[in-house]
Amino acid sequence: MQTNQETQGALERRIDMSVSMAEIDKEVEARLKRMARTVKMPGFRPGKVPMKIVAQTYESQARSEAIGAAVEKAFGESVREQNLRVAGYPRIEPKDAAAEGTLEFSAVFEVYPQVELGDLSQSKIERPVLVVGDAEVDKTIEVLRKQRTRFETAERAAGEGDRVVIDFAGRKDGELFEGGQAQDFPFVIGAGSMLKDFESAVTGLAAGESKTFDMTFPEDYHARNLAGQAVQFEVTVKRVEGAILPAVDADLARALGVADGDVTKLRDEVRANLEREVKRRIQAKVKEQVMDALLTANPIEVPKALVDAESHQLAENAKRDLEMRGMKTKDIPVEAAWFTDQAVRRVKLGLIMAELVKAKELYAKPEQVRALVEEMAQSYEDPSELVRWYYAQPERLGQAEAVVIEDNVVAWVTSQAQTAENAVSFDELMGNNAA
Repeated sequence: MQTNQETQGALERRIDMSVSMAEIDKEVEARLKRMARTVKMPGFRPGKVPMKIVAQTYESQARSEAIGAAVEKAFGESVREQNLRVAGYPRIEPKDAAAEGTLEFSAVFEVYPQVELGDLSQSKIERPVLVVGDAEVDKTIEVLRKQRTRFETAERAAGEGDRVVIDFAGRKDGELFEGGQAQDFPFVIGAGSMLKDFESAVTGLAAGESKTFDMTFPEDYHARNLAGQAVQFEVTVKRVEGAILPAVDADLARALGVADGDVTKLRDEVRANLEREVKRRIQAKVKEQVMDALLTANPIEVPKALVDAESHQLAENAKRDLEMRGMKTKDIPVEAAWFTDQAVRRVKLGLIMAELVKAKELYAKPEQVRALVEEMAQSYEDPSELVRWYYAQPERLGQAEAVVIEDNVVAWVTSQAQTAENAVSFDELMGNNAA
């Protein structure tokens, strides 16, 4: 076998190879002899078919397999000799003008990039700081109360927070438009499910009252045929219902899982859950900055083969997510190309982090994995059950190990970078709109 390597680009390589046809003929003969031991044909006992008939029937198959095996072997030996790390699968290109007695071909493929870890000392990372206090607990309990709101009929005009049941009809240029009419339609004023101008027109109406009003849809309205268009609505309020929030008492505590109805225990549980969530969100924000810092400090090119594979995987994940939401993905085109940018980022980070973990020995220690699993289990009624579940299968434990490795990377990078603390509000950290 002879080989010759060429560099096609930053990561693309071409290896020209030749294999002796005599070696291939020898392998074809060996394969046919093996087939002859077990091949079955009408009129012959198994293993007794004449070699000439076996060759006539199976030589084409045997030759194709022998050539494939020779090419694979030649390529494998070449990349091992040249110490190349192949990314993806090679593209095999046969040569027409081969020397007599040889099979000549080229393998075009990509290699993994060399990752030389860069300096992180100038990277800046902000760590959000938030201490969970009584105000945050009160705000969360208020959210829990609103989630359990019930409505009772109110003999008055509708206002903010009320649920109204209406009939409405919308016309554009005097004609009813599609989706512009409904009967017994409920919505809560101020919840944001309806356009603000529509809500404002209904506010102040009592049951049995009607109103006709003009309205213009926003320019960015999702229905393109209505975006920016002036329409007229006729609305009749059929029922006004006032919101009644549950009191913060034993009944609410029991409804939220505190068996004995102790409100103090409820607040303690809410505080503990908030502290875990605050910690998780702070870690996520720091991790995002760390990943950005790694990408900035370690600019690398990535093999297209790896990006393509990652893009397809992300597309499949998106399809599964849609299916879990009850959607039929055969009716929804999900293209791998949509995820290319995300795939490039993930592949780059995977390569950089792998090199960093190896260079700085940031592997997951058993005690770190155990601590993480036990921490995750704290939000469950029986923490020991979740711990047993994780340790029951290596695949599950592998997921926890991956998280620990990421945490180790984050801790190491923040120790090298310029890290500063930054006090944040509860709403800012949680992504809520300020009230």
